[in-house]
Amino acid sequence: MAMADITVRGAGAFGLTIAWVCAQRGAKVQVVDPNGAGAGSSGGLVGALAPHVPENWNHKKAFQLESLLMAEKFWAEVEAAGGVSPGYGRTGRLQPIKDDKALALAHRRAETSRPLWKREAEWSVCKVSDLGSWAPPSPTGYVIHDTLTARMSPRRAAASLIAGLAVMGVEVVPEAPDQGLVVHAKGFAGLQELNIELGKNIGTGVKGQSALLRFDAGEVPQIFADNLYMIPHANGTLAIGSTSEREFDHPYETDELLEDVIDRIRTLMPVLHGAEVIECWAGVRPRSKTRAPMLGAYPNHLGHFIANGGFKIGFGMAPKVAHVMADLLLDGVDKIPEGFRVEDNL
Repeated sequence: MAMADITVRGAGAFGLTIAWVCAQRGAKVQVVDPNGAGAGSSGGLVGALAPHVPENWNHKKAFQLESLLMAEKFWAEVEAAGGVSPGYGRTGRLQPIKDDKALALAHRRAETSRPLWKREAEWSVCKVSDLGSWAPPSPTGYVIHDTLTARMSPRRAAASLIAGLAVMGVEVVPEAPDQGLVVHAKGFAGLQELNIELGKNIGTGVKGQSALLRFDAGEVPQIFADNLYMIPHANGTLAIGSTSEREFDHPYETDELLEDVIDRIRTLMPVLHGAEVIECWAGVRPRSKTRAPMLGAYPNHLGHFIANGGFKIGFGMAPKVAHVMADLLLDGVDKIPEGFRVEDNL
């Protein structure tokens, strides 16, 4: 068997997409994860690919915009290769506007979005009364509607990547020795390892709980209201969540906090009363100290690299992260933006 050029340790959003782009570019790749693909926070339910607000522009927002605009082509190529749909759809997002001050701000952001989003997506203000039955209640009668936000099924996305990689002869294996350059994309476990090895806080984990309802909303925008997401998926389900818990004793168990989320959403959206809960999920999302993805060389480990810190936006950032890491690994070209470097967290 030929030696691998790249070993990717971790088969979550970052690990699988980096492996995919490197393999696409002709590298021999092996992916190693003792728990299998999508076993961590990348195996959740929600799948909201949502942008930051279009103002106070910075490197993180620009990077995320590029990644979200790349997503449709990226996931179409993955699906075409392996024949498995990731459940991607750029269906947009609705957000209620709470008062007149927020309404004025939303109108200003509609103006700033045009040059910042390069007119490739819209941030607009519209009346709830114009939206039909699938709309959140809003104290002002208005909502923000953006056309940049997309949805995907995290597990289907992982399955799509696995199928695409398999066509190129790449499988996820539970264990294998390092070969070639090594990428550590191990999520929360990887951040814990770094904290211990470097003797300082590089990042942490934030627990999230979410649920899946049997409710076919159709091809409609997702809703973000009361700090909660409602994501209509292509398979006739609705993902809802999630909690953000800095302190937790049982990282992979759901509890009354999720029950509260479900109750709040049903109160907010009466159309969801009676919708069956078909699955609940809990997991820990990796958050770097800077809250941005953490990319680059692994300190004191020649030939080793880190891709971590996806937090709540891992799949949204993944297409761009994968290309930036492939540029670094295969071509030695460093396009990591300010604020995303490993050393920014040291």
